[in-house]
Amino acid sequence: MSARRSALHFLETPRRDPEVVPVRIRVQGWEEIYGQYQADAAADQAGRCIDCGNPYCEWACPVHNYIPDWLRLVEQGRLFEAAELSHQTNSLPEICGRICPQDRLCEGACTLNDGLGAVTIGSVEKYITDEAVKAGWRPDLSGVEPSGHRVAIVGAGPAGLACADVLVRHGVGAEVYDRYPRIGGLLTYGIPPFKLDKQVVETRRELMEGMGVKFHLGIEVGRDVGLDRLLADYDRVFLGLGAYRYVTGGFPGEDAEGVYKALPYLIGNVNRVLGRPEDAKFPYIDLAGQRVLVLGGGDTGMDCVRTAVRQGATSVTCAYRRDEDNMPGSRREVANAREEGVNFEFNRQPIAIHCENGRVRGVDMVRTELGEPDANGRRSPQPVPGSEERVEADAVVIAFGFRPDPPAWFEQYQLATGPDGRIAVGLNGARPFQTANPRIYAAGDMERGADLVVTAVFDGREAARSMIAEFGLPDRLHPKQS
Repeated sequence: MSARRSALHFLETPRRDPEVVPVRIRVQGWEEIYGQYQADAAADQAGRCIDCGNPYCEWACPVHNYIPDWLRLVEQGRLFEAAELSHQTNSLPEICGRICPQDRLCEGACTLNDGLGAVTIGSVEKYITDEAVKAGWRPDLSGVEPSGHRVAIVGAGPAGLACADVLVRHGVGAEVYDRYPRIGGLLTYGIPPFKLDKQVVETRRELMEGMGVKFHLGIEVGRDVGLDRLLADYDRVFLGLGAYRYVTGGFPGEDAEGVYKALPYLIGNVNRVLGRPEDAKFPYIDLAGQRVLVLGGGDTGMDCVRTAVRQGATSVTCAYRRDEDNMPGSRREVANAREEGVNFEFNRQPIAIHCENGRVRGVDMVRTELGEPDANGRRSPQPVPGSEERVEADAVVIAFGFRPDPPAWFEQYQLATGPDGRIAVGLNGARPFQTANPRIYAAGDMERGADLVVTAVFDGREAARSMIAEFGLPDRLHPKQS
Protein backbone atom coordinates (compact mmCIF):
# COMPACT_ATOMS: atom_id res chain seq x y z
CA MET A 1 0.00 0.00 0.00
CA SER A 2 1.49 3.34 -1.02
CA ALA A 3 1.82 6.25 1.38
CA ARG A 4 -0.50 9.20 1.18
CA ARG A 5 1.00 11.92 -0.98
CA SER A 6 1.73 15.47 0.08
CA ALA A 7 -1.28 17.64 0.87
CA LEU A 8 -0.01 19.91 -1.91
CA HIS A 9 0.27 17.12 -4.48
CA PHE A 10 -2.40 18.81 -6.60
CA LEU A 11 -0.03 21.78 -6.92
CA GLU A 12 3.15 19.78 -7.32
CA THR A 13 1.75 17.51 -10.03
CA PRO A 14 -0.25 18.96 -12.94
CA ARG A 15 -3.15 17.22 -14.60
CA ARG A 16 -1.89 14.69 -17.13
CA ASP A 17 -4.31 12.88 -19.39
CA PRO A 18 -3.39 9.51 -20.90
CA GLU A 19 -1.44 9.75 -24.13
CA VAL A 20 -3.53 10.37 -27.23
CA VAL A 21 -2.83 8.97 -30.67
CA PRO A 22 -1.43 11.71 -32.97
CA VAL A 23 -3.99 13.15 -35.39
CA ARG A 24 -2.18 12.06 -38.55
CA ILE A 25 -2.37 8.45 -37.35
CA ARG A 26 -5.75 8.30 -35.67
CA VAL A 27 -7.71 9.66 -38.64
CA GLN A 28 -6.47 6.72 -40.70
CA GLY A 29 -8.21 4.08 -38.59
CA TRP A 30 -10.97 3.26 -36.12
CA GLU A 31 -9.06 2.44 -32.94
CA GLU A 32 -9.68 4.28 -29.67
CA ILE A 33 -7.58 7.43 -29.58
CA TYR A 34 -6.87 7.54 -25.82
CA GLY A 35 -4.26 5.36 -24.18
CA GLN A 36 -4.29 3.81 -20.71
CA TYR A 37 -2.55 4.84 -17.51
CA GLN A 38 0.07 2.62 -15.99
CA ALA A 39 -0.48 1.91 -12.29
CA ASP A 40 1.95 4.58 -11.06
CA ALA A 41 0.50 7.25 -13.35
CA ALA A 42 -3.06 6.36 -12.30
CA ALA A 43 -2.08 6.59 -8.63
CA ASP A 44 -0.27 9.86 -9.24
CA GLN A 45 -3.27 11.46 -10.95
CA ALA A 46 -5.77 10.01 -8.46
CA GLY A 47 -3.65 11.47 -5.66
CA ARG A 48 -4.36 14.97 -6.96
CA CYS A 49 -7.86 14.75 -5.45
CA ILE A 50 -7.99 17.11 -2.46
CA ASP A 51 -10.93 15.22 -0.91
CA CYS A 52 -12.90 18.42 -0.48
CA GLY A 53 -15.54 18.31 2.25
CA ASN A 54 -18.47 18.57 -0.16
CA PRO A 55 -17.55 16.45 -3.21
CA TYR A 56 -19.13 18.43 -6.03
CA CYS A 57 -17.96 15.76 -8.47
CA GLU A 58 -20.31 13.21 -6.85
CA TRP A 59 -23.28 15.55 -7.05
CA ALA A 60 -22.58 16.36 -10.69
CA CYS A 61 -22.36 12.65 -11.58
CA PRO A 62 -25.79 11.31 -12.63
CA VAL A 63 -25.14 7.98 -10.83
CA HIS A 64 -23.45 9.74 -7.88
CA ASN A 65 -20.26 7.72 -8.04
CA TYR A 66 -18.15 7.62 -4.86
CA ILE A 67 -15.41 9.40 -6.76
CA PRO A 68 -13.04 10.64 -4.01
CA ASP A 69 -13.24 7.24 -2.33
CA TRP A 70 -12.21 5.17 -5.35
CA LEU A 71 -9.60 7.75 -6.30
CA ARG A 72 -8.07 7.23 -2.85
CA LEU A 73 -8.14 3.45 -3.32
CA VAL A 74 -6.34 3.78 -6.66
CA GLU A 75 -3.76 6.05 -5.07
CA GLN A 76 -3.18 3.37 -2.44
CA GLY A 77 -2.90 0.60 -5.04
CA ARG A 78 -6.08 -1.14 -3.85
CA LEU A 79 -7.39 -1.82 -7.34
CA PHE A 80 -9.86 -4.62 -6.62
CA GLU A 81 -11.46 -2.62 -3.82
CA ALA A 82 -11.75 0.35 -6.16
CA ALA A 83 -13.47 -1.86 -8.74
CA GLU A 84 -15.96 -3.16 -6.17
CA LEU A 85 -16.77 0.37 -4.98
CA SER A 86 -17.05 1.70 -8.52
CA HIS A 87 -19.66 -0.98 -9.29
CA GLN A 88 -21.72 -0.05 -6.24
CA THR A 89 -23.07 2.94 -8.18
CA ASN A 90 -22.34 2.26 -11.85
CA SER A 91 -23.01 -0.89 -13.86
CA LEU A 92 -20.85 0.21 -16.81
CA PRO A 93 -17.97 2.24 -15.34
CA GLU A 94 -15.40 1.35 -17.99
CA ILE A 95 -17.84 2.52 -20.67
CA CYS A 96 -18.90 5.72 -18.91
CA GLY A 97 -15.22 6.47 -18.29
CA ARG A 98 -14.76 6.50 -22.05
CA ILE A 99 -17.84 8.27 -23.36
CA CYS A 100 -19.31 10.43 -20.57
CA PRO A 101 -18.88 14.18 -21.10
CA GLN A 102 -16.85 14.49 -17.89
CA ASP A 103 -15.95 18.07 -18.76
CA ARG A 104 -19.61 18.96 -18.28
CA LEU A 105 -20.22 16.65 -15.33
CA CYS A 106 -17.80 15.38 -12.65
CA GLU A 107 -14.61 17.02 -13.91
CA GLY A 108 -16.45 20.21 -14.69
CA ALA A 109 -17.54 20.35 -11.04
CA CYS A 110 -14.11 19.39 -9.64
CA THR A 111 -12.78 22.00 -7.21
CA LEU A 112 -9.45 21.98 -9.06
CA ASN A 113 -11.13 22.82 -12.36
CA ASP A 114 -10.83 26.49 -11.43
CA GLY A 115 -7.39 27.03 -12.94
CA LEU A 116 -5.45 24.05 -11.58
CA GLY A 117 -6.76 21.31 -13.85
CA ALA A 118 -9.53 18.96 -12.79
CA VAL A 119 -8.65 15.49 -11.57
CA THR A 120 -8.73 13.05 -14.52
CA ILE A 121 -11.78 11.28 -13.13
CA GLY A 122 -12.97 9.68 -16.36
CA SER A 123 -9.58 8.24 -17.28
CA VAL A 124 -9.10 6.80 -13.79
CA GLU A 125 -12.61 5.34 -13.87
CA LYS A 126 -11.81 3.57 -17.14
CA TYR A 127 -8.47 2.38 -15.75
CA ILE A 128 -10.05 0.79 -12.66
CA THR A 129 -12.27 -1.75 -14.41
CA ASP A 130 -10.01 -2.33 -17.42
CA GLU A 131 -7.00 -3.20 -15.31
CA ALA A 132 -8.89 -4.99 -12.53
CA VAL A 133 -10.47 -7.35 -15.06
CA LYS A 134 -7.08 -8.02 -16.65
CA ALA A 135 -5.74 -8.85 -13.19
CA GLY A 136 -8.54 -11.35 -12.54
CA TRP A 137 -11.14 -9.30 -10.67
CA ARG A 138 -14.75 -10.34 -11.12
CA PRO A 139 -17.91 -9.03 -9.40
CA ASP A 140 -18.34 -10.75 -6.04
CA LEU A 141 -21.78 -12.35 -5.75
CA SER A 142 -20.70 -15.03 -3.30
CA GLY A 143 -23.13 -13.83 -0.67
CA VAL A 144 -26.16 -13.64 -2.97
CA GLU A 145 -28.93 -16.18 -2.46
CA PRO A 146 -31.46 -16.93 -5.24
CA SER A 147 -34.78 -15.24 -4.50
CA GLY A 148 -36.87 -17.31 -6.89
CA HIS A 149 -37.98 -14.21 -8.79
CA ARG A 150 -37.30 -13.77 -12.51
CA VAL A 151 -37.40 -10.69 -14.74
CA ALA A 152 -37.32 -10.49 -18.54
CA ILE A 153 -35.45 -7.47 -19.85
CA VAL A 154 -36.24 -6.22 -23.33
CA GLY A 155 -33.30 -4.31 -24.75
CA ALA A 156 -29.58 -4.87 -24.12
CA GLY A 157 -28.68 -1.19 -24.12
CA PRO A 158 -27.36 0.74 -21.09
CA ALA A 159 -30.67 0.78 -19.20
CA GLY A 160 -31.32 -2.93 -19.74
CA LEU A 161 -27.77 -3.93 -18.80
CA ALA A 162 -27.85 -1.79 -15.67
CA CYS A 163 -31.21 -3.24 -14.66
CA ALA A 164 -29.91 -6.80 -15.11
CA ASP A 165 -26.75 -6.02 -13.13
CA VAL A 166 -28.67 -4.81 -10.08
CA LEU A 167 -31.25 -7.59 -10.26
CA VAL A 168 -28.74 -10.44 -10.20
CA ARG A 169 -26.89 -8.78 -7.33
CA HIS A 170 -30.15 -9.27 -5.39
CA GLY A 171 -30.71 -12.89 -6.37
CA VAL A 172 -33.28 -12.10 -9.05
CA GLY A 173 -32.92 -14.05 -12.28
CA ALA A 174 -32.38 -11.65 -15.20
CA GLU A 175 -32.73 -12.66 -18.85
CA VAL A 176 -32.11 -10.08 -21.55
CA TYR A 177 -33.72 -10.14 -25.00
CA ASP A 178 -32.37 -8.05 -27.86
CA ARG A 179 -32.92 -8.03 -31.61
CA TYR A 180 -29.24 -7.54 -32.39
CA PRO A 181 -26.55 -10.27 -32.30
CA ARG A 182 -24.43 -8.28 -29.82
CA ILE A 183 -25.31 -6.56 -26.57
CA GLY A 184 -24.97 -2.82 -26.06
CA GLY A 185 -27.56 -1.28 -28.34
CA LEU A 186 -26.13 2.03 -29.54
CA LEU A 187 -23.03 1.42 -27.44
CA THR A 188 -22.15 -1.20 -30.04
CA TYR A 189 -23.92 -0.07 -33.18
CA GLY A 190 -24.13 3.72 -32.87
CA ILE A 191 -21.02 4.98 -31.07
CA PRO A 192 -17.95 4.85 -33.34
CA PRO A 193 -15.10 2.49 -32.37
CA PHE A 194 -12.64 5.36 -31.99
CA LYS A 195 -14.63 6.37 -28.89
CA LEU A 196 -15.57 2.90 -27.65
CA ASP A 197 -13.77 -0.23 -28.74
CA LYS A 198 -16.41 -2.92 -29.17
CA GLN A 199 -14.32 -5.49 -27.32
CA VAL A 200 -14.97 -3.42 -24.20
CA VAL A 201 -18.69 -4.13 -24.57
CA GLU A 202 -18.00 -7.82 -25.23
CA THR A 203 -15.92 -8.00 -22.06
CA ARG A 204 -18.85 -6.50 -20.15
CA ARG A 205 -21.05 -9.24 -21.60
CA GLU A 206 -18.63 -11.89 -20.33
CA LEU A 207 -18.67 -10.30 -16.87
CA MET A 208 -22.45 -10.22 -16.76
CA GLU A 209 -22.78 -13.80 -17.98
CA GLY A 210 -20.38 -14.76 -15.20
CA MET A 211 -22.77 -13.03 -12.78
CA GLY A 212 -25.64 -15.18 -14.05
CA VAL A 213 -27.31 -12.87 -16.57
CA LYS A 214 -28.68 -14.78 -19.57
CA PHE A 215 -28.77 -13.16 -23.01
CA HIS A 216 -31.19 -14.08 -25.80
CA LEU A 217 -29.73 -12.23 -28.79
CA GLY A 218 -31.08 -11.92 -32.30
CA ILE A 219 -34.60 -12.19 -30.89
CA GLU A 220 -37.04 -9.34 -31.36
CA VAL A 221 -39.91 -9.12 -28.90
CA GLY A 222 -43.13 -8.69 -30.81
CA ARG A 223 -41.79 -10.65 -33.77
CA ASP A 224 -39.87 -13.71 -32.56
CA VAL A 225 -41.40 -13.91 -29.09
CA GLY A 226 -44.56 -12.25 -27.85
CA LEU A 227 -44.86 -10.11 -24.76
CA ASP A 228 -47.61 -12.49 -23.60
CA ARG A 229 -45.00 -15.24 -23.43
CA LEU A 230 -42.67 -13.10 -21.35
CA LEU A 231 -45.45 -12.11 -18.97
CA ALA A 232 -46.35 -15.78 -18.56
CA ASP A 233 -42.77 -16.97 -17.98
CA TYR A 234 -41.43 -14.17 -15.77
CA ASP A 235 -42.59 -12.28 -12.68
CA ARG A 236 -41.96 -8.91 -14.27
CA VAL A 237 -40.89 -7.45 -17.61
CA PHE A 238 -38.56 -4.48 -17.98
CA LEU A 239 -38.55 -2.41 -21.17
CA GLY A 240 -35.37 -0.59 -22.15
CA LEU A 241 -35.99 0.01 -25.85
CA GLY A 242 -34.07 3.27 -26.17
CA ALA A 243 -34.79 6.13 -28.57
CA TYR A 244 -34.21 5.38 -32.24
CA ARG A 245 -36.61 7.71 -34.09
CA TYR A 246 -34.52 10.54 -35.47
CA VAL A 247 -35.67 14.16 -35.30
CA THR A 248 -36.11 15.94 -38.61
CA GLY A 249 -35.70 19.63 -39.34
CA GLY A 250 -38.99 20.11 -41.16
CA PHE A 251 -37.45 22.16 -43.95
CA PRO A 252 -37.55 21.59 -47.74
CA GLY A 253 -35.17 19.13 -49.35
CA GLU A 254 -34.64 16.69 -46.50
CA ASP A 255 -35.59 13.79 -48.77
CA ALA A 256 -33.07 14.71 -51.49
CA GLU A 257 -30.39 12.32 -52.65
CA GLY A 258 -27.26 12.83 -50.59
CA VAL A 259 -29.12 13.79 -47.40
CA TYR A 260 -28.64 11.23 -44.65
CA LYS A 261 -29.89 10.72 -41.09
CA ALA A 262 -27.20 10.42 -38.44
CA LEU A 263 -28.16 7.11 -36.87
CA PRO A 264 -28.46 5.03 -40.07
CA TYR A 265 -25.18 6.58 -41.22
CA LEU A 266 -23.36 5.66 -38.01
CA ILE A 267 -24.87 2.15 -37.76
CA GLY A 268 -23.99 1.36 -41.36
CA ASN A 269 -20.41 2.44 -40.79
CA VAL A 270 -20.01 0.46 -37.53
CA ASN A 271 -21.39 -2.64 -39.26
CA ARG A 272 -18.73 -2.23 -41.96
CA VAL A 273 -15.94 -1.77 -39.40
CA LEU A 274 -17.14 -4.86 -37.49
CA GLY A 275 -17.18 -6.87 -40.72
CA ARG A 276 -20.89 -7.63 -40.43
CA PRO A 277 -23.01 -8.37 -43.49
CA GLU A 278 -24.64 -5.21 -44.80
CA ASP A 279 -28.04 -4.52 -43.26
CA ALA A 280 -30.63 -3.35 -45.78
CA LYS A 281 -32.08 -1.03 -43.12
CA PHE A 282 -28.68 0.53 -42.45
CA PRO A 283 -26.63 0.39 -45.66
CA TYR A 284 -23.04 1.56 -45.66
CA ILE A 285 -22.78 5.22 -46.67
CA ASP A 286 -19.34 6.15 -47.98
CA LEU A 287 -18.59 9.89 -47.87
CA ALA A 288 -15.05 9.63 -49.24
CA GLY A 289 -14.13 12.47 -51.58
CA GLN A 290 -17.21 14.55 -50.71
CA ARG A 291 -17.80 17.90 -49.08
CA VAL A 292 -19.76 16.92 -46.00
CA LEU A 293 -21.99 19.20 -43.95
CA VAL A 294 -23.32 17.90 -40.62
CA LEU A 295 -26.27 19.73 -39.08
CA GLY A 296 -26.38 19.52 -35.28
CA GLY A 297 -23.93 20.19 -32.47
CA GLY A 298 -24.40 17.34 -29.99
CA ASP A 299 -22.22 14.31 -29.43
CA THR A 300 -23.99 12.48 -32.27
CA GLY A 301 -23.01 15.30 -34.58
CA MET A 302 -19.40 14.95 -33.42
CA ASP A 303 -19.56 11.20 -34.06
CA CYS A 304 -20.72 11.95 -37.60
CA VAL A 305 -18.08 14.55 -38.47
CA ARG A 306 -15.26 12.41 -37.08
CA THR A 307 -16.56 9.37 -38.95
CA ALA A 308 -16.67 11.36 -42.20
CA VAL A 309 -13.06 12.46 -41.66
CA ARG A 310 -11.97 8.82 -41.31
CA GLN A 311 -13.90 7.85 -44.41
CA GLY A 312 -11.82 10.32 -46.39
CA ALA A 313 -14.23 13.22 -46.96
CA THR A 314 -12.68 16.14 -48.85
CA SER A 315 -13.94 18.57 -46.22
CA VAL A 316 -16.18 18.29 -43.17
CA THR A 317 -18.17 21.13 -41.65
CA CYS A 318 -20.47 21.17 -38.63
CA ALA A 319 -23.21 23.81 -38.51
CA TYR A 320 -24.92 24.60 -35.22
CA ARG A 321 -27.65 27.13 -34.50
CA ARG A 322 -26.21 28.35 -31.20
CA ASP A 323 -22.68 29.41 -30.23
CA GLU A 324 -19.91 27.09 -29.05
CA ASP A 325 -20.54 27.74 -25.36
CA ASN A 326 -24.09 26.46 -25.76
CA MET A 327 -23.28 23.24 -27.56
CA PRO A 328 -24.97 20.32 -25.77
CA GLY A 329 -22.18 17.77 -26.11
CA SER A 330 -18.70 17.24 -24.76
CA ARG A 331 -16.17 20.03 -25.24
CA ARG A 332 -13.52 17.32 -25.52
CA GLU A 333 -15.31 15.86 -28.55
CA VAL A 334 -15.47 19.28 -30.19
CA ALA A 335 -11.75 19.76 -29.57
CA ASN A 336 -10.99 16.32 -31.04
CA ALA A 337 -13.08 17.09 -34.11
CA ARG A 338 -11.37 20.43 -34.60
CA GLU A 339 -7.93 18.79 -34.29
CA GLU A 340 -8.97 16.30 -36.95
CA GLY A 341 -9.76 19.08 -39.42
CA VAL A 342 -13.48 19.70 -38.93
CA ASN A 343 -14.66 23.26 -39.59
CA PHE A 344 -17.35 24.71 -37.33
CA GLU A 345 -20.00 27.22 -38.33
CA PHE A 346 -21.76 28.52 -35.24
CA ASN A 347 -24.97 30.54 -35.10
CA ARG A 348 -26.14 29.03 -38.37
CA GLN A 349 -29.66 27.64 -38.73
CA PRO A 350 -30.66 25.62 -41.83
CA ILE A 351 -33.80 26.73 -43.62
CA ALA A 352 -33.68 24.54 -46.76
CA ILE A 353 -31.62 21.94 -48.56
CA HIS A 354 -30.55 23.27 -51.94
CA CYS A 355 -30.94 20.62 -54.64
CA GLU A 356 -30.25 20.29 -58.35
CA ASN A 357 -31.97 17.45 -60.23
CA GLY A 358 -32.97 15.89 -56.91
CA ARG A 359 -29.40 15.85 -55.59
CA VAL A 360 -28.15 17.95 -52.69
CA ARG A 361 -25.80 20.76 -53.64
CA GLY A 362 -25.79 22.77 -50.44
CA VAL A 363 -27.77 24.10 -47.51
CA ASP A 364 -29.41 27.50 -47.26
CA MET A 365 -28.85 28.89 -43.79
CA VAL A 366 -29.56 32.02 -41.83
CA ARG A 367 -27.41 33.56 -39.13
CA THR A 368 -28.79 33.56 -35.61
CA GLU A 369 -28.48 35.57 -32.42
CA LEU A 370 -29.27 34.12 -29.01
CA GLY A 371 -32.43 35.48 -27.44
CA GLU A 372 -34.25 34.77 -24.20
CA PRO A 373 -33.99 31.35 -22.52
CA ASP A 374 -36.45 28.67 -23.66
CA ALA A 375 -38.44 26.28 -21.46
CA ASN A 376 -35.25 24.30 -20.73
CA GLY A 377 -33.33 27.39 -19.69
CA ARG A 378 -31.26 27.60 -22.88
CA ARG A 379 -31.16 30.81 -24.86
CA SER A 380 -33.21 30.43 -28.02
CA PRO A 381 -31.61 31.15 -31.40
CA GLN A 382 -33.33 33.97 -33.28
CA PRO A 383 -32.87 34.34 -37.07
CA VAL A 384 -31.21 37.54 -38.23
CA PRO A 385 -33.27 39.02 -41.10
CA GLY A 386 -31.40 39.36 -44.37
CA SER A 387 -28.51 37.10 -43.31
CA GLU A 388 -29.33 34.14 -45.55
CA GLU A 389 -26.39 32.37 -47.17
CA ARG A 390 -25.70 29.08 -48.91
CA VAL A 391 -23.08 26.58 -47.85
CA GLU A 392 -22.13 24.20 -50.64
CA ALA A 393 -22.07 20.50 -49.89
CA ASP A 394 -22.13 17.14 -51.68
CA ALA A 395 -23.56 15.31 -48.67
CA VAL A 396 -25.57 16.45 -45.67
CA VAL A 397 -25.98 14.50 -42.43
CA ILE A 398 -28.83 15.53 -40.13
CA ALA A 399 -28.00 15.03 -36.45
CA PHE A 400 -30.82 16.73 -34.56
CA GLY A 401 -31.27 13.99 -31.97
CA PHE A 402 -33.63 11.08 -31.34
CA ARG A 403 -36.99 10.30 -29.81
CA PRO A 404 -38.55 7.07 -28.56
CA ASP A 405 -40.30 4.98 -31.19
CA PRO A 406 -42.81 2.80 -29.31
CA PRO A 407 -43.77 -0.44 -31.11
CA ALA A 408 -47.33 -1.07 -32.23
CA TRP A 409 -47.99 -3.60 -29.47
CA PHE A 410 -47.70 -1.02 -26.65
CA GLU A 411 -51.39 -0.14 -26.72
CA GLN A 412 -52.41 -3.78 -26.40
CA TYR A 413 -50.70 -3.94 -22.99
CA GLN A 414 -51.96 -0.62 -21.57
CA LEU A 415 -48.60 1.05 -22.08
CA ALA A 416 -49.42 4.74 -22.30
CA THR A 417 -47.09 7.10 -24.16
CA GLY A 418 -46.93 10.86 -24.52
CA PRO A 419 -46.99 12.90 -27.75
CA ASP A 420 -43.21 12.53 -28.07
CA GLY A 421 -43.38 8.73 -27.75
CA ARG A 422 -42.03 8.52 -24.20
CA ILE A 423 -43.59 5.79 -22.10
CA ALA A 424 -45.41 6.94 -18.96
CA VAL A 425 -44.30 5.49 -15.62
CA GLY A 426 -45.05 6.05 -11.95
CA LEU A 427 -48.56 7.41 -12.50
CA ASN A 428 -51.56 7.16 -10.16
CA GLY A 429 -49.70 5.71 -7.21
CA ALA A 430 -47.58 3.28 -9.23
CA ARG A 431 -44.07 2.45 -8.10
CA PRO A 432 -41.12 4.33 -9.62
CA PHE A 433 -40.61 3.20 -13.23
CA GLN A 434 -43.76 1.04 -13.14
CA THR A 435 -45.98 1.50 -16.19
CA ALA A 436 -49.77 1.52 -16.32
CA ASN A 437 -49.45 -2.25 -16.59
CA PRO A 438 -48.27 -3.12 -13.06
CA ARG A 439 -46.20 -6.09 -14.25
CA ILE A 440 -44.19 -4.01 -16.70
CA TYR A 441 -41.46 -1.51 -15.82
CA ALA A 442 -39.59 0.82 -18.17
CA ALA A 443 -36.63 3.20 -18.00
CA GLY A 444 -33.86 4.81 -19.99
CA ASP A 445 -34.24 6.90 -23.11
CA MET A 446 -37.67 5.47 -23.90
CA GLU A 447 -38.95 6.92 -20.62
CA ARG A 448 -36.69 9.95 -20.08
CA GLY A 449 -36.12 10.89 -23.70
CA ALA A 450 -32.76 10.76 -25.48
CA ASP A 451 -30.03 11.55 -22.98
CA LEU A 452 -26.62 10.37 -21.83
CA VAL A 453 -25.54 6.77 -21.41
CA VAL A 454 -24.91 7.41 -17.73
CA THR A 455 -28.47 8.65 -17.15
CA ALA A 456 -29.83 5.50 -18.81
CA VAL A 457 -27.61 3.45 -16.48
CA PHE A 458 -28.97 5.31 -13.47
CA ASP A 459 -32.58 4.84 -14.58
CA GLY A 460 -32.11 1.13 -15.25
CA ARG A 461 -30.57 0.61 -11.83
CA GLU A 462 -33.35 2.54 -10.10
CA ALA A 463 -36.02 0.56 -11.97
CA ALA A 464 -34.39 -2.66 -10.74
CA ARG A 465 -34.42 -1.35 -7.18
CA SER A 466 -38.11 -0.53 -7.56
CA MET A 467 -38.82 -4.13 -8.57
CA ILE A 468 -36.64 -5.43 -5.75
CA ALA A 469 -38.68 -3.40 -3.27
CA GLU A 470 -41.89 -4.81 -4.75
CA PHE A 471 -40.52 -8.34 -4.33
CA GLY A 472 -39.85 -7.52 -0.68
CA LEU A 473 -36.10 -8.13 -0.93
CA PRO A 474 -33.51 -6.18 1.10
CA ASP A 475 -31.50 -3.62 -0.85
CA ARG A 476 -27.90 -4.88 -1.15
CA LEU A 477 -26.56 -1.65 -2.66
CA HIS A 478 -25.13 -0.48 0.64
CA PRO A 479 -23.76 3.04 0.98
CA LYS A 480 -20.00 3.46 0.94
CA GLN A 481 -18.05 2.59 4.04
CA SER A 482 -16.28 5.46 5.77
